This record gives sequence, structure tokens and C-alpha cells, in this order.
Amino acid sequence: MASDGDSSLTPLAQDAVDALATAVPANESFGYDRAYSILAEAEGLDQPAADDILERLLSRGYLYEVDGSLRLTDS
Repeated sequence: MASDGDSSLTPLAQDAVDALATAVPANESFGYDRAYSILAEAEGLDQPAADDILERLLSRGYLYEVDGSLRLTDS
């Protein structure tokens, strides 16, 4: 996880991490469409809101992206 001194997440972003971690098996990559579906179902987020949350998770080191696929960072 990020350790830049300001790595705390908003409650919604933390809920999003938890929802993704619950829905996606460990070490499995997933696409943006799957992330949107998970966040829509678990948190009621539309795609623009999910994009904002995913961008925050990427910038804080909770997710990483390789060739358009997302993975959760090991906790």
C-alpha cells in the first residue's frame, strides 16, 4: 500500500477497495468494465463516480494497471 504520509482513503474509497477485494480472487487481474460492475452493484456508483474512485485507488497505490488490466496491491 502507499506510504506517502497521506494514504488514508475516504470511507467510500475504502468501501470500494473492500468490494473489489471481495469480488476478485487474490492475484487475479480484472478490467475496468468488471470494476465498474462491481462498484455499481456494491456501492451504487455510476461510471464517472467509479472512474474517480479507481483513479484515486491507482494514485494511492491500492491498485495498479498493466496493459489495461487492474490488480489489487497485496496488503
